[in-house]
Amino acid sequence: MRTLSFLLQKEFKQIFRDPAILRLIFIMPIIQLLLLPWAADYEIKNIDVAIVDLDRSVYSQRLIDKIQYSSYFKLQVFELSYKDAMAYIEDETVDLILEIPKDFERDLTREDASTVFIAVNAINGTMGNLGAAYAGQIIRRLNQNIRMEWFQMPRFSPIKQISVTERHWFNPTMNYQVFMVPGILAILLTMVGGFLTSLNIVKEKEIGTIEQINVTPIKKHHFILGKLIPFWVLGLFMLTIGLIISFIAYGIIPAGSILMLYGFSALYLLAVMGLGLFISTITETQQQALLVSFFFMLIAILLSGLYTPIDSMPRWAQWIAMGNPVTYMVEVMRMLVLKGSASYHVYFHMGVVFIFALILNSLAVWNYRKSS
Repeated sequence: MRTLSFLLQKEFKQIFRDPAILRLIFIMPIIQLLLLPWAADYEIKNIDVAIVDLDRSVYSQRLIDKIQYSSYFKLQVFELSYKDAMAYIEDETVDLILEIPKDFERDLTREDASTVFIAVNAINGTMGNLGAAYAGQIIRRLNQNIRMEWFQMPRFSPIKQISVTERHWFNPTMNYQVFMVPGILAILLTMVGGFLTSLNIVKEKEIGTIEQINVTPIKKHHFILGKLIPFWVLGLFMLTIGLIISFIAYGIIPAGSILMLYGFSALYLLAVMGLGLFISTITETQQQALLVSFFFMLIAILLSGLYTPIDSMPRWAQWIAMGNPVTYMVEVMRMLVLKGSASYHVYFHMGVVFIFALILNSLAVWNYRKSS
């Protein structure tokens, strides 16, 4: 234990001598939690739209007003022909064209049906598809309003009415930032555990001190623990900073057990740090370690369910996500911070992450070559 104690003292001194690591520890959670929840947003707004109104009627003007004053659209162009409007899509000035046909109002009033045409710039598929969906929703609502106006006495209306009341659990205001913050906290721990530890042993190799350590009677598992524990402590410290920022900036207070949150985070840090240390044992320079870590971390983060629901992924990607420890961390963070899940809901995730931690750290110890 004395050997491990000396190693820990050495590692903590080495960490606090490095101003870059200290800046990373304090600045990274602030930047991630204050910028990413606002930048990474599923909602698409400010969709540039061109409108071609061939009818010039009261109803067509009502539709234009609905589009124009919607928070999702910006009316950029008002043209007299579809051909002229198409030129704006070709030079990417607009994302969507709404063409209101001639006799739109007449067909709607006489035949109870009319058609509008939507052309979408599909280069940006997400914005185009969502823009078309938003426009379709606005058109349907206008259609409902018009039809209700035709029935002056609703109790005699043949149209059946269904009232819908809603309640949004766990995120009542449907605030996207609240949804993103727990996932970003998980990524914060992943970056600390993965990147910093992957550079640790490699740094010893580059400055030449690894040879001095190799000829000492230090056991391999003591050496790995000495490299792992300091960043494990710093990771939990960064989690604390992140929770404080989440409360100050977004008013988020974990709804579940704080003890379980820290317990699972501590176990998860062991898993990703085991991966980082393993990468550190198979690379020779910090540049190599950084590139290998970036490769694994990028895949792990994108397939974690942070941005895209796992159920929406192809089957092969879902299988990869099941073998991804970041997936379980993101899910548990949202369960404990937003949903307030009980401890027994997390036991399965904890078991899986424990297996990851055991395998990855065992690989790091086994792969570390120490000459006696």
